[in-house]
Amino acid sequence: MLKKALMVAALGIATTSAFAVDVERVEKSIPMKDGSTVHIFKDGKMGMEDKMGRAVRMKHGEVMETKDGQKIMMHGDEVMRLDLSLIHI
Repeated sequence: MLKKALMVAALGIATTSAFAVDVERVEKSIPMKDGSTVHIFKDGKMGMEDKMGRAVRMKHGEVMETKDGQKIMMHGDEVMRLDLSLIHI
């Protein structure tokens, strides 16, 4: 019984640290005009968070407008990566 409890605890710690890696990889978060946020990872790929805090799918190359009026183009669509990061932010 003790072995099983220790195994579950060890797996929980390993899983938590694996998810935390992507939180550290978010280099920049840019607020958008519509209330959503684009998160840029250190490898240059992006993920979109809607104004409710959920990761949403975006088309690669889609142009978005920032709060300050600048236009940026979507590179990548890191929905799952961002979704895991949002759990731990």
